[in-house]
Amino acid sequence: MDLNSNIKDILLHDETIFQDIEVFNADYIPENFTLRNGQIQEMALSIRPVLHGGKPINNLILGPPATGKTTAIKKLFEIIEFNYSNKIVCVHINCQLHSTKFDIFSQIYKKIFNHTPPETGIPFARLYNSIMSELERNDKSLIVAVDDINHLFSKNVISEVFYDILRAYESYPTVKTGIFAVLSDVKFQHVLDKNVGSIFNANEIHFNPYNYEEIGQILKERIKLGFYPTVISDDLVDEIVDYTYNMGDLRLGIDLLRMSGNNAEIRASRQISDEDVKRAMKTAENKTLDYILQGLSDREKHMIWFINNLGEKNLTSGKLYEEYNMKYPISYSTYNRLINKLEFLRLLDTTYTGSGKKGNSRYVTLRFNKEQINECIEDEITI
Repeated sequence: MDLNSNIKDILLHDETIFQDIEVFNADYIPENFTLRNGQIQEMALSIRPVLHGGKPINNLILGPPATGKTTAIKKLFEIIEFNYSNKIVCVHINCQLHSTKFDIFSQIYKKIFNHTPPETGIPFARLYNSIMSELERNDKSLIVAVDDINHLFSKNVISEVFYDILRAYESYPTVKTGIFAVLSDVKFQHVLDKNVGSIFNANEIHFNPYNYEEIGQILKERIKLGFYPTVISDDLVDEIVDYTYNMGDLRLGIDLLRMSGNNAEIRASRQISDEDVKRAMKTAENKTLDYILQGLSDREKHMIWFINNLGEKNLTSGKLYEEYNMKYPISYSTYNRLINKLEFLRLLDTTYTGSGKKGNSRYVTLRFNKEQINECIEDEITI
């Protein structure tokens, strides 16, 4: 068989082990999302005042990557749009893709008018007026979810965006607006201008990491929906659950299921083998690190790079601060926030040594090996 015929067979072959391959896509919103019902209900309560003529309550959505924050918001917005589209406009914005004020408000405009504004030649004031006037004319409220807001921290874009959304009522008295700010961080308010911080005044909703049983439940649900029966054995499922839990990223587990299925189909097999899973794991080794690094600031990436290249065993937090501060001056409070965030994101672990003042000295250990970190981060260091 020539190459052309072989490729054609691969692309058109109608036998598949996937019942619904979209179940393994990053943007898939599951019908069953009960593990985050508490957080979804809390967010819904924040929007409830709008239905009675009041203002929505702003929310700060906090939690490590891959804990269901974005999916929970999209699920809630889906429900609101189905039931209350005549009263509320919900807009979800990925700040990794849209990180300027004009770009963010262009996405709001697109949601309201079903088309994007001209990319050039339109001043921001006109864009803003079109949005708010349309909301006022239709007596609708606006809820904006700004996801991965750390991408707005540079040049303090975040304060400008928050101010323009939350102060809309000053020029458009009947327009009620609210913000759901999504962040994988433990500290936030210090990046907002004082005036903006006072009007944002958000309710915090926390998304804790999934535990072992929850990861297993989610992956098994995807398997049930995405694969035909008997495609993957219970032993291999347990192996993927173990791997996902140890790596601390649910997205990785979902990717592993999809890649393992693809590997089986390449072999023209109707079942996933141990070798298919191992190949998928090898391919995915750097994916978790890439996912997390995308959301870090230059300073945070630099700290990971510095620890990695320091190459010390039994590195204590105090020793790390001395070494880092000697070359790159930094206050201890800023340093401590950095370490806490990197631990929060499961990029590193800290364990108490039992020594130091009050026994609070900690060892600092990276969760990824040196080669992985250098491959993912070396070219991005700018400090």
